[in-house]
Amino acid sequence: MSKIYIIHENDEWTVHLTKRLEELNLPYESWHLDKGIVDLTSEPPQGVFYNRMSASSHTRGHRYAPELAGGVLAWLEFHGRPVFNGTKALNLELSKINQYTALEASGIKTPKTIAAVGAEQIILAAQKLGKMPFIIKHNRAGKGLGVQLFQTIEALEAYVNGPLFEEPVDGITLIQEYIQSPESYITRAEFIGGKYVYAVRVDTSEGFELCPADSCQIGDAFCPGEEPAMKFEIKEDIDASWIERYESFLQVNKIDVAGIEFIQDANGEVYTYDVNTNTNYNADAEAKKQKYGMLELAKFLGKALENTKVNA
Repeated sequence: MSKIYIIHENDEWTVHLTKRLEELNLPYESWHLDKGIVDLTSEPPQGVFYNRMSASSHTRGHRYAPELAGGVLAWLEFHGRPVFNGTKALNLELSKINQYTALEASGIKTPKTIAAVGAEQIILAAQKLGKMPFIIKHNRAGKGLGVQLFQTIEALEAYVNGPLFEEPVDGITLIQEYIQSPESYITRAEFIGGKYVYAVRVDTSEGFELCPADSCQIGDAFCPGEEPAMKFEIKEDIDASWIERYESFLQVNKIDVAGIEFIQDANGEVYTYDVNTNTNYNADAEAKKQKYGMLELAKFLGKALENTKVNA
């Protein structure tokens, strides 16, 4: 039977979607790719395939899940199966370097960033950046991995040469200018089927690293899961021109589902700093506005499945 296949490595992040699929009586199967095989001698089953593999899989002991997912996606695409968030989207999920270059290619401004491998090179990169304060983060991240704010080069030097330095899973550390919003918030715009759904405004008054996703409430060490719901608030006043830019970017890069995060500085300049193709949603913010991302995603996948049956 043709069905919806969900490619992932984290049941806690997927159950919100499968509940919605069950509500809509849509057939589905979960492919948990913490381990497995890619049988290139066989053909994939019929259906539609949705990839929500996470860049932070290694923090859950699933170090090679993204590589396995990449092989599975290539196999599916070779056989012409409908794939949402396929190989190109996965490449962006796993590398902020890829994200930033793709965003800039679409005319979307990103914070000044230099990538480095090795402690000495990280310090040299910060000196070359010439911005104070600055942050460092992991290239292959998710969950705010490796995000640190520094006021001086000396503080960075002590960190990277000390026992608390976090080695990125791919070895690449990003040194990036710190963009501060005068109103202390960032915005995350959510897209399904490449189209804008809603945006969440995230209060950053108690720190520059807050996560608007439901995953904040299920164990992300860097996310304030117990904070009041007003930390995350759905807003309707997003500039239409930015929605258009982001939708065009998603189309060019074959990304079907994503949360795109951006911030505005004191001069009104907008910087986009994260494209999350494994997007989750904040339940409290959604309940207040009666807008439900996973429900819309389930409907989108159900319609795609129906289309495959009509075209069969």
